[in-house]
Amino acid sequence: MLKIYGNAMSRAFRPLWMLEELGVPYEQITVNFAAGDTRKPEYLAINPNGHVPTLVDGDTTIWESMAINLYLAKKYDEGLQPKGLADESRAIMWSFWAMTEVEEHVLKVLMNRVIRPQGERNAGEADEAEKKLAAPFGVLNGALEGKKYLLGDTFTVADLNVASVLSWARAAKMDLAKYPNLVRWLGECLSRPAVKRAQAKK
Repeated sequence: MLKIYGNAMSRAFRPLWMLEELGVPYEQITVNFAAGDTRKPEYLAINPNGHVPTLVDGDTTIWESMAINLYLAKKYDEGLQPKGLADESRAIMWSFWAMTEVEEHVLKVLMNRVIRPQGERNAGEADEAEKKLAAPFGVLNGALEGKKYLLGDTFTVADLNVASVLSWARAAKMDLAKYPNLVRWLGECLSRPAVKRAQAKK
């Protein structure tokens, strides 16, 4: 059986969501990074980076949430794997884009407005990060003009990977009103039943 290390309060939410979409049986193994579990020898043996998530599928071990999801979508295709090389490449493109253009900034907003104790928050850092998100949010909003999902009319791994990162913006209560296509699309993605099942894996 597949094993996924991590919980929904971490980047492991992304493969948990994917696995719930696919309906593939799996075992979730909770790893408490705050307690140092990711630095224990037995965990470092499967992920020497000491991060979550990690996927173990038989003899295959994969790190990094986006790579895990691209693997799962292709191996256990239930309609989330894009058809054809061009759309598959676009799914990879959007996954890289989410990590390089969005994740760092949206995480700073979330940490400084929600997660850190009140006395440890840096409002200036959150505001600066939100300013930096204006450009990529504009790109995403434009890409969704006239389309239901990133690759067309069908929800794919591209949408799941990007929406999983953007879910932090919603958690941080960011004002996204200037990006109506993004808001509509994100609402549709995060209202899928598999999202609630994944979020329960805490």
